[in-house]
Amino acid sequence: MIFVDSSVWIDYFNGRITRQTDMLDGLLARDTVLTGDLVLAEVLQGFRRERDFRLALKLLSGLPCADMLGREMAVRSAGNYRLLRKKGITVRKTIDVIIATFCGSHGFPLLHDDHDFDSMAQALGLKMI
Repeated sequence: MIFVDSSVWIDYFNGRITRQTDMLDGLLARDTVLTGDLVLAEVLQGFRRERDFRLALKLLSGLPCADMLGREMAVRSAGNYRLLRKKGITVRKTIDVIIATFCGSHGFPLLHDDHDFDSMAQALGLKMI
């Protein structure tokens, strides 16, 4: 399974053609895509039109969705945030550290289009596509 970040989903639903959205198209055909509750919230909150919201919800509801946080993952994510800061890596959004921690902890490769993950990858042992 491959975890897909909201940065890719947003481009996908906006019809942007990128290397990542092309990869997502291929992954969806093979049904190996995992999403998470936090990413689901991030993606769905951005739709202005009800029709677009419902179409996206229908597509995303057909995918496995993981509960991403909880107490243990929250503590682990906080530790990773602190580790990154000590290494001089500033992450703009806490949710990105949570996603990176979740994927790293479970061994899920991450498909993204967000430079913050590039800076976290080596420090956290994150597998990326």
